[in-house]
Amino acid sequence: MMKVKVFKIRLPEEFLYKDQKMLDDFLEGNEIIKVETAFVNDECYWSVILYFEEKLLKNTVKEPKAIKYSAENDSLSYDEEQILNALKLWRSEKAREQNLPTYFIASNKELVSVAKYKPAKKEELLEIKGFGKHKIENYGEEILEILESV
Repeated sequence: MMKVKVFKIRLPEEFLYKDQKMLDDFLEGNEIIKVETAFVNDECYWSVILYFEEKLLKNTVKEPKAIKYSAENDSLSYDEEQILNALKLWRSEKAREQNLPTYFIASNKELVSVAKYKPAKKEELLEIKGFGKHKIENYGEEILEILESV
């Protein structure tokens, strides 16, 4: 049975992180079917409408999540910098095209992780922290193409 939840992502720095974290936690625990976003100009926030199904937890015992790859503040090699720049450029274009803030598409940390991990297949993208089914279906192909072309 499909449900709907609305999030408000406020742009001022002091709210942005908290609002984004709430959204991320929600995305983690539910199967997202469709996302709609709208920018509310007069109040300066993004309204995010999620159509979702709750993930069925098999007998409430939480299975330990596989540790996903996340590049901490490792320094990047020259090649990785090139990949990161290409990914950021792609992200900006995507954001403009879809009329979304860039962090909806991928955070800097996620892009750095991709640059370091260099996934070659969609399945490998799943191993990177921040990449779920939804993100990979929407952007996986393009991300992999960028990695091949740089």
